[in-house]
Amino acid sequence: MEYVGLQQQITSNNRKSILLLFGFPSILLLGLYVVLIFLSTGNTNEAFLSATPYVLGFTGVWFLIAYFGHSRMINYATGAKSLERKENMRVYNLTENLCMSVGMKIPILRIIESTALNAFASGLNEKNHTVTLTRGIIDKLDDDELEGVIAHELMHIRNNDVRLLIISIVFVGIFSFILQLAFRSFLFGGGRSRKKDGKGGAGAIIVILIASAVAYLISMVFKFALSRKREYLADAGAAEMTKNPLGLANALRKISGNSKIETIKNDDVKEMFIENGPGKNASSLFSGIRNIFSTHPPIEKRITLLEQF
Repeated sequence: MEYVGLQQQITSNNRKSILLLFGFPSILLLGLYVVLIFLSTGNTNEAFLSATPYVLGFTGVWFLIAYFGHSRMINYATGAKSLERKENMRVYNLTENLCMSVGMKIPILRIIESTALNAFASGLNEKNHTVTLTRGIIDKLDDDELEGVIAHELMHIRNNDVRLLIISIVFVGIFSFILQLAFRSFLFGGGRSRKKDGKGGAGAIIVILIASAVAYLISMVFKFALSRKREYLADAGAAEMTKNPLGLANALRKISGNSKIETIKNDDVKEMFIENGPGKNASSLFSGIRNIFSTHPPIEKRITLLEQF
């Protein structure tokens, strides 16, 4: 595998992430335009311009709900508790040293009482930035390895990756909601409609169903691609912050196949963790397709890149 310099990797990943991020509203508006082409009886462009403010307003409300409910939803889904300083001075010392080295505010530290090896960052501003670690990852990693993991999560905070993740979740959620609404309308109402002109009734619902299904699929691919790029970027940033890329590489080796927290079922929350892979025993069949729909890059590739720094 060809070596890619740290700064080049950071620049490339940031550029690709921005392009992917702009892809979400583009898909939403493109889907709206396609639907209007089939359903509008007048000027499609005028109908599009009239409908766009309502669509963007609906999206804005959805964003506000996600923004203010984010931390509460994560704490409920993970069962994380505050990490007490007196009993965990090692974790606090590692975190504080890393934060001081880059001049950032020390985040809240929380813990999930699980033997699994995993960690994640959350929070949308300095008041609620949080790094959460499992009991397993604290107990089973040495100082260099744990420092690499904490640095990875601090980079997610510095890079505003949590905000990017929420944006992707919101857009995918909108497409999912529209798809479910169209599907239920087709099952319970559209099939009984007497209209056959394709501009209303069953025809309209079918157009919306197809357009929303395609938009949902594309948005999922964009979401997963964005998530993978940010994981690579956080790995690279952690290597630069600690000056010890092998620390994180060795941590990922221990995490691989031991990261699953059985009590966490929410897929959006799982996406936030440092590892969310299929595990050591996963079949390699259709691995290429599986990687496209994975929230994280293959852990072996992440280790290889870290060892090249």
